Amino acid sequence: MNLLPDGRGMMKVWPGRNHIKTLDKHVNSFVDYMFGIRDSRVRGWALLDSYLPTFFLTLFYLSTIWLGTKYMREKPAFSLRSHLILYNLGVMLLSLYMFIELILASWEGGYNLQCQNLHSAGQADIRVAKVLWWYYLSKAIEFMDTIFFILRKKNGQITFLHVYHHATMFNIWWCVLNWIPCGQSFFGPTLNSFIHVLMYSYYGLSSIPSMQPYLWWKKYLTQAQLVQFMLTIIHTLSAVIKPCGFPPRCLLFQSSYMATLVILFINFYRKTYNKIQRKNKTVTPLGELTNGCSIGFRRSINGIVSMKED
Repeated sequence: MNLLPDGRGMMKVWPGRNHIKTLDKHVNSFVDYMFGIRDSRVRGWALLDSYLPTFFLTLFYLSTIWLGTKYMREKPAFSLRSHLILYNLGVMLLSLYMFIELILASWEGGYNLQCQNLHSAGQADIRVAKVLWWYYLSKAIEFMDTIFFILRKKNGQITFLHVYHHATMFNIWWCVLNWIPCGQSFFGPTLNSFIHVLMYSYYGLSSIPSMQPYLWWKKYLTQAQLVQFMLTIIHTLSAVIKPCGFPPRCLLFQSSYMATLVILFINFYRKTYNKIQRKNKTVTPLGELTNGCSIGFRRSINGIVSMKED
């Protein structure tokens, strides 16, 4: 019980905790009503039983963007080079672990690439679900991408695509872990983890000035991200065409969400590389050319050359 002094030498119950419990009960009753019975195999796992931690972390993330940019407006930008190297290395290693473990777990369970249900692989399904929990957690860790932008005053990189993707993925994967924590859900994170190994390796290396002349492959990394989205949509729709018991509404939602990322990412790609081509035509290079940009004119953004998205 939480008690506070009432000013008269007496004690009275602080109602805040009861209000939070009531809110938690109502919120979770609502999501259960919306999505149905949760998967019992993940009950009790950290952050999953209640939606409030995920919601409040997302709210904190969005508030940090607004308050952080206002706070940094009159402050000098931080360099954070060593922090960026360690952060990008850490996320790269986590992504590598998830990629390898998802491959091994799905292979162990004999997963069907076209359509895999939620309950036929036994312990391999649990193994996949445990990796996907780390994948869900990684989406909260990746909020640091934006915080680094803010601290380094790279506000131009905090675009709608950037914020939309980071904020929604964390919430979507809370739902995935509670209702569809294995089966067909394994494919997108497997691809995404592989892309993140390449992506965060790139960002970490580009935080080191001596490595920047050799990082010519940013454009191709962006293309690989687009291919990842398209393959995930194809894989998801394959289970609609040939169902195996995986919830069809989840498949349709995932396809629709990934389609929004494809549209936004194509728009980002077109604007970014058309801008680079125009700049390349009008600016006299000051140094060695890398990915169509003069080193003298390149911007370092969380250790990257152009806008960071995943």
